[in-house]
Amino acid sequence: MSEQNPQPIPPNFYPPDPGEVLLIDKPLGWTSFDVVRKLKFGGKFQKIGHAGTLDPLATGLLICCTGKMTKQIDSYQAQEKEYTGTLVLGKTTPSVDLETPFDAVDYPTDHITPELLAQAAQRLTGAIEQIPPIYSAIWVDGQRAYRQARRGVAIEMKARPVQVYAFDLDTSRFPEIDFRIVCSKGTYVRSLVRDLGEGVQSGAHMSALRRTRIGNFRVEDALTIEDFIAQRGGARRGDAKALEPDTAEDF
Repeated sequence: MSEQNPQPIPPNFYPPDPGEVLLIDKPLGWTSFDVVRKLKFGGKFQKIGHAGTLDPLATGLLICCTGKMTKQIDSYQAQEKEYTGTLVLGKTTPSVDLETPFDAVDYPTDHITPELLAQAAQRLTGAIEQIPPIYSAIWVDGQRAYRQARRGVAIEMKARPVQVYAFDLDTSRFPEIDFRIVCSKGTYVRSLVRDLGEGVQSGAHMSALRRTRIGNFRVEDALTIEDFIAQRGGARRGDAKALEPDTAEDF
C-alpha cells in the first residue's frame, strides 16, 4: 500500500491562538493604540486589542487581549473602573485636562469649603446623566469628536446615563484636590471634574489621572511596556527606540 503524501502547509497559515489577557501599566503620553501596536510588535501577536481606552495624559491599567481572548473584550469593558487623580480648582481648559491651554478666565475659589465640595461630589454620585467632553473619542457626525474640536468645530455632545459608585475627595492640598472615583463603563472622569467645578460655582481642570482597577484586575499586577517586551525578547530593557510611542492621534 502506498503512503499518502502530506498536504503542504499554506505559507500564510497560523495555528489557532488560544490567546491571553495582558495587564499593562500605560505610560504617560501614550495612546491606548500606541500600547496595542507596541505589544503586537514586541509579542509577535497576530491579533490583539484593548478593553477600554485611556486618554494619552492618563496612566494606569490597560487590559489587552490576544488571539481568541479578544472575544472577551466586551465583558472586560463592561466591568466597573476605579481611578485616582488630581483636579485643580480655579482654572479650566477646553479639554478639561492639560492637553489644551488654560482658558482666559480665572474662577473664584475663596468661597469653596470642604463641605461644599462634598455636597457637589454627592450630587455626581449614583445614576447620573453625563455630557462627555468635546475632546473625546466619541463619534459625532461620522468623525471623532476630538478631531472636530481641534479644528474649532462646534459640537453638540449628548448626555448619556452612567453610574458613579464613589467620588471621594481629599481637600488637604486645596485648591488641588486629590480624588478617587469608582464608576461604570462609559464614564468620563474629565466630565466629573468639569461638573464638580461648576457645582461649586467655580471651574476645574484635571492635572493627573490613573486607572487603578478594572473589575478584579489591579494596576499593581500590571507590567510596564518595557518589562513586557523585555520578557518576550522583543527588546532589551532601556532600548529607547523600540519603546517610543507611535505618532497616531487615535486614543
